Amino acid sequence: MAKSHYEYVKMFEKADVLLPKCWPVIRVDGRGFHRFSDSHGFKKPNDDRSLHLMTKAASKVMEDLKDVVLAYGQSDEYSFVLNRNTTLYNRRESKIVSTITSLFTSCFAFHWSEFFPTTPLQYPPAFDGRAVLYPTKRILRDYLCWRQADCHINNLYNTVFWALVQDAGMNKNDAQKRLKDTNAGGKNEILFSQFGVNYNTLPQLYRKGTVIIRPPPREPAPSGGAVERGDRNGTDEKVPVLLTLNEDIIRDNFWVSYPHVLEGEDE
Repeated sequence: MAKSHYEYVKMFEKADVLLPKCWPVIRVDGRGFHRFSDSHGFKKPNDDRSLHLMTKAASKVMEDLKDVVLAYGQSDEYSFVLNRNTTLYNRRESKIVSTITSLFTSCFAFHWSEFFPTTPLQYPPAFDGRAVLYPTKRILRDYLCWRQADCHINNLYNTVFWALVQDAGMNKNDAQKRLKDTNAGGKNEILFSQFGVNYNTLPQLYRKGTVIIRPPPREPAPSGGAVERGDRNGTDEKVPVLLTLNEDIIRDNFWVSYPHVLEGEDE
């Protein structure tokens, strides 16, 4: 590239390289999604179309950016965990955040009609993004636990709230007053005694959110090379590019089942 005497302006750019040996997490959140969901007639308390569209957009991010090892989403947010040793964009925070956020947003809009075929977009959706670094796997897992616990707390409240509004005929202010100062047990009791709903039987998509990971590495074949897991039974089944799960990621069971996701020891 030819140089000019104007090139000195580059020295005003901020150096924003992410710290090494840390797990970068990029979280994208819907901007003004209360208004967006109302404008597009989202079902309350959960709209399967929107949740699956969010997961579609997140999957496209993971397909494009191989350094993303896991994505976790719920409601109008998705968190993307990158390999702790990633060199993507030389670990420049602004480049990584802007790429993931813009790619997610564009995929959300691009695939909208697949999930909302009779509801045209009224205006462009927007998401903001931020980066946080976690120095150890334990703290990274605690972050993911926090997001899944947030999913449960918000979903339980919203499930009871909208049952009171939609099924019991309360206005929103009265429903908020009814739920004020109630704990999880109290909310579960209202759901069961008044509406006959056992919260624990609701879809895990709503209660747990969605986690997207890459499948385990292919196992070595006895004669060398590698075989797909499905091929061991003589089938042509191939390992999917991504696994989309609605599982508990707070307990250890998930991480024992998929140890490859956060492979390598913390240093």
